[in-house]
Amino acid sequence: MKLLHRRIQMHQLAQNKALHYFQYTPTVVTANTQVLVAVHGISRNAQKQARLFAEQAELYNVLIIAPLFDQNHYSGYQRLGLSGQRADLALNQILDEVASKTNVNTQKFSLFGYSGGGQFVHRYALAYPQRVKAMAIGAAGWYTLPNPKKRYPYGIAPHPKLPDLRFNMAQFLQIPAYVLVGEEDTLRDDALRKSKKADQQGINRFERGQHWIRAMQHAAQQHGLNTPYQFIALPNSNHSFTRSIKIGGMAIHVFLALFGHQTDKKIPSTLQKNAPNIVSYADLNLALTTQFL
Repeated sequence: MKLLHRRIQMHQLAQNKALHYFQYTPTVVTANTQVLVAVHGISRNAQKQARLFAEQAELYNVLIIAPLFDQNHYSGYQRLGLSGQRADLALNQILDEVASKTNVNTQKFSLFGYSGGGQFVHRYALAYPQRVKAMAIGAAGWYTLPNPKKRYPYGIAPHPKLPDLRFNMAQFLQIPAYVLVGEEDTLRDDALRKSKKADQQGINRFERGQHWIRAMQHAAQQHGLNTPYQFIALPNSNHSFTRSIKIGGMAIHVFLALFGHQTDKKIPSTLQKNAPNIVSYADLNLALTTQFL
């Protein structure tokens, strides 16, 4: 809804002028307002992520932070900074600034990333598991596996270029994780990493997402954990963020997975004006599901 899009603002980080982020602030902000960090792929469509998630964010009373990791400074953001500046530290700076400006608690939040952003998301969670409530990974090209014998970023053994990164698997394996990939996202396109190591995870994004979920389930079981991990195939969707949202219903799946069903509240009056027959979150989720799925 265009009315909600007006609530999206672009900010330049006060302490780092090279870093920008988009923020969607829901109509009502309370002490219980939750935070979703949404991370773009190599197209760097941070604003589009905030825009296409705005409707669900309003329903769930979620504040969206969509960082913009530009090519000049954060060329290797997907791997937290093996090349370019450290994207994980940059996100931490953004979270601190948002907390100071809004009084919303950003110490613990949920994560979503699409394609290259999906790579960043699960690697950030590896490095900072104490800060992540749950994560949703949209069609990542390849993954860091919970394998201590392989060096990061293919496994969790330390990398000499990032000596301060240490991974607490016991904490990481307690984070619920969901992988969402279009059922037609099976092409080996130019953006997909093609190497012997990557192909061991599968030959396309669909197979690699399934492989990572299985690896996480196995690792959790070895630690005596029953953490939720789920692979979700998006219908009639290829490797397109927009199509995955508008046709595959990805936004609905992401918010249901990360924040649960909203059935006990009335929707804001601003939304009721646009949809007078929909008076509850349950009604709206049903309508959206019918529309997209």
